[in-house]
Amino acid sequence: MKKAFSILTLAGMIALPAAATAGGVKAPADISNGKVEELAQQVDQLQEELARKNEIVTENDEKLQAMNENLEDMESKLEDMNELLEERSEAWDLASRFLLTGDFRSRLDSYSATGADYLNPATGALESGREYGNDTLLTNRFRLNMEVKATENMKFKGRLAMYKTWGMESYARNDMNTWWPQFDGNSTRTPADNSVRVDRAYVNWTNIGGAPVWLSIGRRPTTDGMPSQIRLGIDERMATASAQMEYAFDGASLGYQYDWGNESMGLGRVRFCYGRGFENGLQWDAATYHGSTDMYPLDDTDVAGLSWDVLETEDRLLYFQSFAALNMFMRPNFLDDDFHAMMDERASNYTEGNLYHTSAVYQATAGDNITYFLSGGWSRTDPGGRGMFNDYAASMIMQADGSMTPNPDWRTNTTGENGYSLYAGIRYDLPDIGLKIGAEYNYGSEYWVAFNPGHDDLYLAKLAARGHVGELYMIYDLPAGEAISKYAKTFVRWGYQHYKYDYTGNDWNTKPYDTDDAAMMTASLSMATDSGSVVPVDSADQVYVTLDVFF
Repeated sequence: MKKAFSILTLAGMIALPAAATAGGVKAPADISNGKVEELAQQVDQLQEELARKNEIVTENDEKLQAMNENLEDMESKLEDMNELLEERSEAWDLASRFLLTGDFRSRLDSYSATGADYLNPATGALESGREYGNDTLLTNRFRLNMEVKATENMKFKGRLAMYKTWGMESYARNDMNTWWPQFDGNSTRTPADNSVRVDRAYVNWTNIGGAPVWLSIGRRPTTDGMPSQIRLGIDERMATASAQMEYAFDGASLGYQYDWGNESMGLGRVRFCYGRGFENGLQWDAATYHGSTDMYPLDDTDVAGLSWDVLETEDRLLYFQSFAALNMFMRPNFLDDDFHAMMDERASNYTEGNLYHTSAVYQATAGDNITYFLSGGWSRTDPGGRGMFNDYAASMIMQADGSMTPNPDWRTNTTGENGYSLYAGIRYDLPDIGLKIGAEYNYGSEYWVAFNPGHDDLYLAKLAARGHVGELYMIYDLPAGEAISKYAKTFVRWGYQHYKYDYTGNDWNTKPYDTDDAAMMTASLSMATDSGSVVPVDSADQVYVTLDVFF
């Protein structure tokens, strides 16, 4: 039908010129039946193409209509989402204000020690010092840091910590008596159970009155002090204080920042600090009880002093600190009730006197690969009537039958004693292979007091040693893929420490005894057995390996 219509159409078109010819106009001579057929086919093709395009237009109209419907649906959903965002924005804002970072450390230690030679009490013969050792001790430590602003100039900072020994929910056996149970100054620094405790919690109020002045109050950042971050593989300073003071305490500081006015000196910060190291609690007044008095009551232990970043630039830092610890206790309140009760049975607690402490650190880099530091410390005791550095070995006299009787001529030591320390270290970095190699040395004199019960050396505190300690270590950055955040670091540390003691002890209670004096070592060993104090050690060696992950 379609073809017939086309032919008729063409026939009509041909008829027109024919009619014109009849009217005197000449028709083209080359139009034939074959040409008509060809033209008819072209018309058919044009009609088919037109029909297809109409179909496409119709289809596109349908798609456009569907797209419009989808767009309207998306606009509706977007409106719903905006309403939901408005409802939840306040809650999301609260969450986004928190900055959470943390670190995990798994550590293996191998330790051996040789006690000082002593005299056999029964025979008087010289005996070799006892040998102590622990082939492997494994620990895990987890710490979670948090920061959040309350206002533009008020920020809270905190840190939670868990630190435990593998296979234990209490303190591991220690025949050297070098582990004191947890107390306020070391509660997150001594491996115990898997409890998560508050390590730091304080607020900083900055820009007070529009000036470079700040006030900080709470549980202070006073552990892992400088320059220990160099050995620990950390890029930034981790605490305000120096490493000669490792004591977690509660307190406050008022600080001021200044600019030296030239690039070589950089900035400086000075802080006036106060803290409480021991709370004596609510006590009865001895004077109201039948007129009796306590000449040496147990008082609050307060710490006050100066913390001064003298100068700080990108490549160097000079730090100075000086403080007084007033009304020093004989011993703290331990978290272990059984141990605390045992100590109460052996001796009452009381205030012994004051301790004055000063230290300084200079830290710098040389080129792109070398970091080094020099540090020195001074301590002085100021005893009260109970004395400090008392010669307890002379307080008893051994009888012929081996029994001990009190020495009637014994007196407490009320003379102030001075001690000092030296500490130096260097680290060489090989960034192309992710390796750092370092060495450290420290020395403490006879009466040196480091004031660092929060140390991180597991057994005997390195910087509290009255003698010599050398350490070699390596840090290797693990090829664990691209860091997810700027806080991420993964590395292993290997280290070796050698201790050589000249004198016993590391606190302010008992007189330091010469480790080469066998007679005094006999008395010191006897005291350690009876009182639980640290046994006299001549030398010790420690090897450690750690896996550290910061996130």
